[in-house]
Amino acid sequence: MSGRIEFARRAARGPGSERDDLVLGAKSAVAAMAAWVIARYLLPPTVSTFAPFTALVALQTTVYRSVRDCVQYLLAMAVGAALAASLAAVAGIHGWTFGLLTLIALALGRLERFGQQGNQVAIIGFFAFSSGQGRIDYIGHLAASVALGALCGLTAHLALAPARHVHHRQQAVADLYEAMSRRLDDLAEVLEGNDPDTERIRHWRRDWRKLASDCERIQNAIGTEFENSRLHPRPGFADAALPRARDAVTVAERTMDHLRSLTRTLDYALDSGEIQNLPPSFRTAFSSLLRTAESAMQEIGQTSPTDSGHLDGLIHDATAELVRVEQQERAAAEATPPVHTLQGTLLTDVGRLLAELRSGHQALTPAS
Repeated sequence: MSGRIEFARRAARGPGSERDDLVLGAKSAVAAMAAWVIARYLLPPTVSTFAPFTALVALQTTVYRSVRDCVQYLLAMAVGAALAASLAAVAGIHGWTFGLLTLIALALGRLERFGQQGNQVAIIGFFAFSSGQGRIDYIGHLAASVALGALCGLTAHLALAPARHVHHRQQAVADLYEAMSRRLDDLAEVLEGNDPDTERIRHWRRDWRKLASDCERIQNAIGTEFENSRLHPRPGFADAALPRARDAVTVAERTMDHLRSLTRTLDYALDSGEIQNLPPSFRTAFSSLLRTAESAMQEIGQTSPTDSGHLDGLIHDATAELVRVEQQERAAAEATPPVHTLQGTLLTDVGRLLAELRSGHQALTPAS
């Protein structure tokens, strides 16, 4: 009960999935009621139930999905009714013809054109064959009931179209990049500090898994918003922002692999104690590299279009600094082999991170 109350509070607090679900439920109830009342007034009781059922089919999360499912359902209804009428007229109403109807309807229902409504070919065929005895007048009333339900459902959807959430998707991407940037800054602090917190590093390793799942969730939400923009009666002025948000999440997913590897390397270095053997000059330079990469990530993740010149400058500076640190590391003959290995691993991780950001820059610049 408390969960439902909290759900209602979130719906009342502001736009979001909770409010969308409540509005969709209310539209479904009104459309189904209107379809049932009109069908009972105009059509025989034997077919009136199809009207509210079709109204529910016609009310999906997005207008595009509603129209698609509605068309598929109408097509399945036409095929199922025609099949039942044909068999009844040619072979009569028998047990074996009902079995033949079932086999043919199930086979036709597997066609990709029917989508998720494929089973309706058999269901409509059963009603037209059993209740209607394959009569044309029954099939006509059935088609009218289905068309009435589709009309009521689509009318309700178009009168109060699903809300657009372009800004929310942009903000979710920005929040994701902000979380990644904070962790990158924390990693820089670990390298600069003399007494790093091992438990904190391990917490970040677990945290990367959560952020990876957030990436998938945000990507799915952006995909739904793309669908929501199709056939929407009120096109959003910020539709151009959706491709950029999608590309930014793709960059985040690839970047996160390298950040996870970097965190794992630091965790192993803490366990072995080798992190204390890193030269102070390397730790300072590497921390600066991480902070420059952090600034580049913030530029990519912001809700406004990417400043191509600024981002290019950040990546160029970081790449030049990486080359300098690599040359310095190779020239440091006094370092032990384990320290050389650790330095090489860290530089490889950050090099891949910068390469991913550079690739992301090239993908995002045309969209901006």
